[in-house]
Amino acid sequence: MSGFDENPFGDPFGDPSIQQVAKNTASNNQDLDNYDPFSQTPQLNNSTSAANQPATLETNPKLPAYSASGQQYQVNESANGSGVTQISTAELQRRQEELERKAAELERREAELLRNTNTNSIRRNNWPPLPDSFCVQPCFYHDIQIDIPSEFQSIVRKLYHLWIFYACIMSANIIGGLLLMLTQGIFVYFFLGLFYTVLFTPASFLCWYRPAYKAFKDDSSANFMLFFFVFFFQLIVMIVQTIGFPNGGTIGLLTAIGQFREGGVKGTLLGLICLSIAISFGLAAAGNLLMLTKIHAIYRSSGASMDKGMQEFQREFFRNQTVQQASADLARTAISSEMGRNRY
Repeated sequence: MSGFDENPFGDPFGDPSIQQVAKNTASNNQDLDNYDPFSQTPQLNNSTSAANQPATLETNPKLPAYSASGQQYQVNESANGSGVTQISTAELQRRQEELERKAAELERREAELLRNTNTNSIRRNNWPPLPDSFCVQPCFYHDIQIDIPSEFQSIVRKLYHLWIFYACIMSANIIGGLLLMLTQGIFVYFFLGLFYTVLFTPASFLCWYRPAYKAFKDDSSANFMLFFFVFFFQLIVMIVQTIGFPNGGTIGLLTAIGQFREGGVKGTLLGLICLSIAISFGLAAAGNLLMLTKIHAIYRSSGASMDKGMQEFQREFFRNQTVQQASADLARTAISSEMGRNRY
């Protein structure tokens, strides 16, 4: 007889068999609450473990096999399963070149925009580069990066460097003439060399470099024609200066040969100095011929001709305000004289 039968008035839930049945029933109810009928594998008793673990995000998702541009990525799986993108060196080089081209194109467009903006505005002259406190102020605006189209900037810079080289040779010619005057008492090379430097250096800038600069800036056939005409005579002058006729004012090959004939250490040293100046004149003449050939080829490839240059010159000539005023005064004088003649 159990304890229940022995004590009918006792606690029925205190019986050990009753407590075991209640415990089994609670355990079965908890398993039913965690049961997922749509899952292939039962997930039981995981509510506590799932709640204790923090939520994580996938920080390194796998890249697609192909990018937007159609280039295939190479993805390697590391030991821990994360994807690491590796792009070949050729692909990086191609992207770098593309970025450089875009940057150059953007810079060119900004320069063109600035050039078009400054065309209608007053720009301060900056050439020759003189200090503000100097007695003479700059006379021209000179900026190849802004004024000249990008495809012609290189050749205009070379032409500008050729003019600087010619100016340096003329200065060296003065020094050579000074040495000849001090050592041998020959005055003609120094004084004529000084006169030629003062005359030819600014004249060469005004008569052939500035026309070429404005020709490439404005695509002006008239300036091209002026440049070709003056630059051809400049080439002839450089050839004569390279030869260096006696008492001609420029130290050339003949002058150097005459100093070598003098003999001695002094004659040899003066001969070497004169020969270096003569070779410099020859190099300038060769550069002159090369630039003349290149610029003429560019001019012909643009479809320009002498007739177009003459038409542009006539149009610009008659647009000049001074010419228009002179023509109006001449016409007014002719009409007045004709009316006075008809009156009498």
